[in-house]
Amino acid sequence: MIERYGWTDYFADAFQKKYARSGFIAGRVVLQQRGSYTVVTENGPVTARPTGRLLHEADDIGQPCVGDWVALLMDKKAGIGTVQAVLPRKSALVRRAIEDASRATQIIAANVDVAFIVTSLNADLNLRRIQRYLAAVRQSGARPVVVLTKADLVDNAAEKIAEMRDQEIDSPVVAISSRSGEGLDEFLSYVRAGETCVMIGSSGVGKSTLVNTLLAEDRMVTREVRENDDQGRHTTSHRELIVLPSGGMLVDTPGIREIGLLDAEEGVAEVFDDVEDLMTQCKFSNCSHVSEPGCAVQGAIKDGSLLLDRWTHFVQLQLEMAEAKDKVDKTARDAERRRLAATQKNYRATKRNYRGSKD
Repeated sequence: MIERYGWTDYFADAFQKKYARSGFIAGRVVLQQRGSYTVVTENGPVTARPTGRLLHEADDIGQPCVGDWVALLMDKKAGIGTVQAVLPRKSALVRRAIEDASRATQIIAANVDVAFIVTSLNADLNLRRIQRYLAAVRQSGARPVVVLTKADLVDNAAEKIAEMRDQEIDSPVVAISSRSGEGLDEFLSYVRAGETCVMIGSSGVGKSTLVNTLLAEDRMVTREVRENDDQGRHTTSHRELIVLPSGGMLVDTPGIREIGLLDAEEGVAEVFDDVEDLMTQCKFSNCSHVSEPGCAVQGAIKDGSLLLDRWTHFVQLQLEMAEAKDKVDKTARDAERRRLAATQKNYRATKRNYRGSKD
């Protein structure tokens, strides 16, 4: 049962080392809803909830999510499990809300092999957003594939893909139409048996429609495209892992308009490797890449080998990550100060009580 959900020696070894002798069973989270999970085990799917200890001790990234392999303790009488621990992850796709850098990060899916960055060709195409997604995916450890949906609604799909190539989008790009079937065979070539894929992108770009097409059934609720802006109205409100007939697994997610970056230096470096390489070629090692003589970056912008928009977006992402890190560090420092203040208060109260008992 669990082998078809991606159970491998990697997870089996982690489970055996720590949990097999404690009466736990292994399972994979395939559905995440408020306060509970559906976990597939060797004996079938069960409803499970995290223990209070896990909720208290784990940060937001450490909480169970769709794709996680977990150690469960079953209440056989009630038929409900409790998630005791999350097994070590092979990858984790994480986001931070752009509008609030101090908010805790959110994990979208775990143990993902391929991340499909889904955007529609007709009205949603935004190269900067795609670059941001690419950085987050590469940081996660998954392989990115850009999927351009609703190819049947435009006449210039090839031009759009060429435009993306001009922006150094070096991951695979697939244009598809769930209605006509265009590009679906190429899309499926990236969904390998035993591997887990996740679809991320804005609401209404056709992720659920694509899932229904691949399953040949109306598994996901969808709505028709709006006439005024050609956008679908996405109704997915939860994350779910689905096994496809090909043996691959696909995670559908609620729409994400933007994805904030935190600790994604490696991912940004991979997406902008040409920019990173130019920065090492400047005449001065401390070049600010603004007006110094011998600046390779400014030279590339002038001769057209580096697009000004690409450089501007790279700088923007660097500033965003630095600002987010400062805010998160400040939040952590404030929390530590509150903890120490509470500890000192308790110490003083205990000391007064001790003195009072002696008197």
